[in-house]
Amino acid sequence: MAEHTLLDGLRAGHEPAFADLVTHYGGPMLAVARRILGNEEDARDCVQDALISAAGKIEKFEGRSKLSTWLHRIVVNSALSQLRARARRPEQSIEPLMPEFSMMGCRIERPEDDYLSLDDVIDKTKVGSVVRDAIEQLPESYRIVLLLRDIEEFSVRETAELLETSEGAVKTRLHRARSALKLLLEPVLARREDT
Repeated sequence: MAEHTLLDGLRAGHEPAFADLVTHYGGPMLAVARRILGNEEDARDCVQDALISAAGKIEKFEGRSKLSTWLHRIVVNSALSQLRARARRPEQSIEPLMPEFSMMGCRIERPEDDYLSLDDVIDKTKVGSVVRDAIEQLPESYRIVLLLRDIEEFSVRETAELLETSEGAVKTRLHRARSALKLLLEPVLARREDT
């Protein structure tokens, strides 16, 4: 269905148009919500709220962007609102995930007792799972910035607006999140290179 036809149907309040909206855009929206919220049930609630919100605001859609872009933004905002509304668990420090250095400035290697065996990470699916698990280990404020910038591909400015923070804070959190993620993934990547 052409986007303009779908928009006309939504603006006219036709139920089949809403069903088409859900069918065509619901899956990608759910994927975004899952990445941000990390919970299937919360992600489904988020998408439902976002779709209802979009349908209610369809008159405000001016067509300056694609409908998918507009919906993407709505679901991200909905997910971030859910995160803010959650009873906040105390955020863990990112410090244990950062590289450590000796007094001489040399990097201190971590023990390898928690590393996965090479057989555990060869399969691409397992590698993806390892990366997702590593991202999930990041404190929430760093994880969200990493997801918005590197996965959802929002600009620094857009990320700052969505999170209601400064661009400098976004850049700092992103740098620290990437550093921590690299440290978490180094053992896996090092073992892959050894083969």
